[in-house]
Amino acid sequence: MTTLFLGHPAALDHKTPLGHPERPDRIRAIERALEQERFATLVREQAPMAEIEAVARAHPQVYIESIRDMAPREGLVRIDEDTVMSPGTYEAALRGAGGAVQAVDEVMTGQVSNAFVAMRPPGHHAERTRAMGFCFFNNAAIAARHAQARYGAERVAIIDWDVHHGNGTQDIFWRDGTVLYCSTHESPLYPGTGALSERGELDTIVNAPLSSGDGSDAFRDAFLSVILPRIEAFGPDLVVVSAGFDAHWRDPLAGLKLTEADFSWATKKVMDLADRQCNGRVVSVLEGGYDLEGLATSAAAHVDALMGH
Repeated sequence: MTTLFLGHPAALDHKTPLGHPERPDRIRAIERALEQERFATLVREQAPMAEIEAVARAHPQVYIESIRDMAPREGLVRIDEDTVMSPGTYEAALRGAGGAVQAVDEVMTGQVSNAFVAMRPPGHHAERTRAMGFCFFNNAAIAARHAQARYGAERVAIIDWDVHHGNGTQDIFWRDGTVLYCSTHESPLYPGTGALSERGELDTIVNAPLSSGDGSDAFRDAFLSVILPRIEAFGPDLVVVSAGFDAHWRDPLAGLKLTEADFSWATKKVMDLADRQCNGRVVSVLEGGYDLEGLATSAAAHVDALMGH
């Protein structure tokens, strides 16, 4: 089993204000965790800049240009209360998208078994025409669209286990029968979407909201009883994971109580399903995770499982 790890120093050049939870140290913490001996066989590559054409499959050209044009030459500019741009943000966001595209390329052509893209800013709150929730370009959506456009994938499943609901991914695929979006998340919590009743126009949105204080049992039950059966029935050609690690019990922004073992278990369940459905093709992109220790140990458990350990 060959696992690809995609990152880039540009992820550190997306600056946020002092005290902001979505900070460069998140990437440093993951990279330090992956320096351990057991990750020696990880294939490591640099995330390229995405072609605008690839980003434009999920976001209109005019929106992409507006993000580019909002980037400051110095200092910081606020898009909204949570979402901030620095001079390095646009390149970092394009490399996050480019990493997702590269991961799809290598997984779909069989060069690697699966891939994890550890870039920031994250993506799953970015709607078609709106940056929000720390996010600018929706990397999971861009990955799904690239698999369809370049490799003829007829159906792509996106699994999102970030503690916050991926309103952006839901928005992009609301009227799309070719992409199944499945999410476990804490509710009520930012951004306020993700109710059971939100199913999309073609019943391809699957939300399994959890309550503050829920832990392993509730999470695993939602996976086994709701999400995995829907993906199995959908029959995807590729599985994309929006891998947020802020449902970890240490995380300051939410109230779920997951552990590293839960992320390892979920990863293995996704891999088992992908083995049956789509030759094991799994592409994972980093979303949230704001306690550095919880993030590092959870991401390491996720990559460990992807590597088949």
